[in-house]
This record gives sequence, structure tokens and C-alpha cells, in this order.
Amino acid sequence: MAISPAHRLPRSPVTVRMFTQRFSSTPRGARLARLLAERRLVEWGIPYGSDAAFSATLIVAELATNAVTHGRIPGRDFELSLTLLQSNANPANPATLRIEVGDTRTECRPPNPEMLPVPSPYSESGRGLHLVSTLADRWTIRPRSPLGKTLLAELELPGMPVI
Repeated sequence: MAISPAHRLPRSPVTVRMFTQRFSSTPRGARLARLLAERRLVEWGIPYGSDAAFSATLIVAELATNAVTHGRIPGRDFELSLTLLQSNANPANPATLRIEVGDTRTECRPPNPEMLPVPSPYSESGRGLHLVSTLADRWTIRPRSPLGKTLLAELELPGMPVI
């Protein structure tokens, strides 16, 4: 007996590729996170220098820098996770790259995406999450278990063949 389209349940995205690494909460750790993310994207078939690779690398750089600058607790690392998802296991649907950067600091939480303050044109900082908002299709902040927070950003990759 065939199942009618009305009775089919929507399927969750399928994880195709995943990368997770912890880095020291230092400027060097943030730089290494960006470089390894850039390398991993090329290995996954996202061409170096493409708009998708540029956006993803910049998002990783901003989130890693925020984790090192605002989420640092001495002796604790931050974590970068990259996940390549295929929506509904259907090649016609666009792939999605999920970028997650988690740190262990709970009390220093950035504002939610809809509450980001507009920085002064003369301020020397405060634009990182605006870049993430501009480049990512969506982003949010989640609690991290057992402690801390995770900033999650997603990029749609239309036309990307998932291998």
C-alpha cells in the first residue's frame, strides 16, 4: 500500500559531513580555527575563493574571535563545529552549512539577532555580529551543555553538489 503525500512526515536534514575541534582561547586559536575551517570547506567541495567559502570563513573568524575576546575563561578552550547538511535528503534542495562556536562563559552573552545595537560610525569595535547577520541566512544563540553558550550560524549553499 502506498503512502499518500498528505500522510508523509517531513524529514529532517541529513548530516553529510561534520568537523569538530577544540582550540585554545587565544588569538592564535581563533586564527587556527579559521584556517582549519577554510581547509575543511575545500575538502568538502566548496571552492576556495567562492562566495560561500568567503562568507563561511569570515563567519568562523568573527565567532571564534568573539569566543576568544568575550567568552574566554583562562584554561578553557572554545569549540568549532562545522556540519554540512542536505535538506530532506533531496539533491534538488540546497545544502546548508551549519557553523557553531561554543565557549564556556555563561554570563557574557551577546544580544539576540533581533536586538543587536547599531554601532556608532566612529566606534572601533562592535561590528562582528553585524557581519554574521549580513552573511548568514540565519543565526542564533543557544545554551551549551554543561555550561556556556554556542553561537550558531547557517549558510544555504544553492547549487552545491553534496559529496
